[in-house]
Amino acid sequence: MRQLVCGERQLDLSNTQVMGILNVTPDSFSDGGQLYTGSTLLLDQVLRRAENMLRDGASILDIGGESTRPGAAVVGLQEEMDRVLPVVERIAKELDVVISVDTSSPEVMTEAAAVGAGLLNDVRALGREGAIKAASATGLPICLMHMQGSPATMQDRPSYDDVLDDVEDFLAQRVKDCEAAGIDSDRLILDPGFGFGKTVEHNLRLMNNITHLRNMGFPVLIGTSRKSMIGAVLGRDVDQRLAGSLATVAMAVMQGAEIIRVHDVVETMDVVKMTRAMMRESVEG
Repeated sequence: MRQLVCGERQLDLSNTQVMGILNVTPDSFSDGGQLYTGSTLLLDQVLRRAENMLRDGASILDIGGESTRPGAAVVGLQEEMDRVLPVVERIAKELDVVISVDTSSPEVMTEAAAVGAGLLNDVRALGREGAIKAASATGLPICLMHMQGSPATMQDRPSYDDVLDDVEDFLAQRVKDCEAAGIDSDRLILDPGFGFGKTVEHNLRLMNNITHLRNMGFPVLIGTSRKSMIGAVLGRDVDQRLAGSLATVAMAVMQGAEIIRVHDVVETMDVVKMTRAMMRESVEG
């Protein structure tokens, strides 16, 4: 049994864990603005949604204050802190759950850890100046994600010599950089970055090779929920992609992914449980 220490809480990574997405942004691609009245974040409503996700089976809540959808603009530091920190502090005080903070800003990492965050989830793999130092100082686990380009440019004709090898090489280098900065390898999680600078074909190849990425020796986080790859394959708008999202969940669980990041927690938990049950039967039978 592998326990991931997340501040005052632990995650059992011998079982697939579900991370519920809690965007506190007005412009996220799937649920942006649902927790706002005008420009005001509804903190009580955020807490209710967090409670619902926890009741539905999420063991991690991923709180993000900056949209990273294709073409998204960079959010100012103070605005990101004003969105994220009150939510982290409130949830940490009232709910028993691991809080992940989806940020690339070293200042947000530091302050979020101080008010109760248990995990750092960075789409830029600690690439911003000062991020590795800040993340190291928190002592928290860190998810390193691969992205080609930036949110503003990542879908402008992405290309690779071989997407699997290139993603693996990038993540391996970031692991080395983290270790050189004093971050223990047992604090690291890897995310291939579905939809972040990839075509549909790139995404599908990565989905078929999660086991290959897991052979790097680190837990793997998969985030495909409602993404454009599903829309492209199925011809579905963002609010009609649940079935496609769940298909990717089943495939990820079968390949041993440790963390699944999703919008639809209760449906995902059903798929995780059913897939595990079938896998146990196939082994025991």
